[in-house]
Amino acid sequence: MKKSRSGAIIFCVLSLLLFNGCSSGKEALEQFSGRRVQLFFATDRNDTGRAEPDSRFGSERDSLHYGTTVISFPADHRIGQLESALLADDALEHVLLKEVNSMSEERFFGLLTQSVNAYDKQELLVFVHGFNMSFAKASRRFGQIVSDLGYRGCPVYFSWPSRGAINRYAADKTCVEWSTLNLECFLEQLAVRSGSRKIILTAHSMGGRALTYAFSSLLQRRPDLADRFGALLLYAPDIDSGVFRRDIAPVLSASGVQVTLYVSGRDRALKVSRRLNGYERVGYVEDRPLIENGVETIDVGNVKAGFSGHSYYHQSRPVLSDMFYLINEGLPADQRFSLEPVDTSDGRYWRFRR
Repeated sequence: MKKSRSGAIIFCVLSLLLFNGCSSGKEALEQFSGRRVQLFFATDRNDTGRAEPDSRFGSERDSLHYGTTVISFPADHRIGQLESALLADDALEHVLLKEVNSMSEERFFGLLTQSVNAYDKQELLVFVHGFNMSFAKASRRFGQIVSDLGYRGCPVYFSWPSRGAINRYAADKTCVEWSTLNLECFLEQLAVRSGSRKIILTAHSMGGRALTYAFSSLLQRRPDLADRFGALLLYAPDIDSGVFRRDIAPVLSASGVQVTLYVSGRDRALKVSRRLNGYERVGYVEDRPLIENGVETIDVGNVKAGFSGHSYYHQSRPVLSDMFYLINEGLPADQRFSLEPVDTSDGRYWRFRR
């Protein structure tokens, strides 16, 4: 079906080229492009200086860089899919990183404030990616989430220097720890300089480690900024459960920020992480999910989540739907129709209705 639609689109483009001599091929293709999403970013990856957007930032540590990216979507983009190329990129078929625009810190925050003020809610949605992510892949992934959620606010992501390889877990673990201080400083600047009324924080997998450490440290150092942050969402967090209970959850609970954990017992990546690290992970369910005061835990184990069970936050329609009501409407778990409560001796958690 998709192949025939692509053929029809290409036929129309060729027809325009044949019958409209004053139009270039690029102009004709633009008429059939899907939507584009602009994202703001900060990264402590090295700037390679290369012109190609996919290669602009590498995997080495550096000082903070700021800028914007533009993500394009095919006209027939489907929610929960990150259409990617096996060989050559095609704007008619794939989600692409089209532009990377670097700029000074001052210009970045000037443009960010303008973008925040352009939306009625004057909100920021912040994303921190996980393990095994290049800058380009993280950009496309966040762009897909913003598009699929129909988010009507200003999207910002922080990209730490992941090596972007599945066999570099140890290196990524070291790099994400190194980036935590930079992320804390960036969160502080967002709270002080963006002009936003509410900041929503999100992170996937290992990125949750950097985000929770940075955010809890910021809350302890600058408690006056707590009311700038409205929610914290952690998808499949690759965080030591004991450390989370002892050091992080009490700080988050005291802040009044709405905290949500998405966890699963079918997450193969976190099962491997548990073996590598020797301790339980927040995002992995063995018997029952982690339950803490001031935290809403959502068990996604009964929804389809792909082979690894680790990427449900951008692949699963039920999870994306739940995120929609949480991020866009600010609804707590007991007001989101897709969830049902599960009461245990440790407290209540939530799961998706079967």
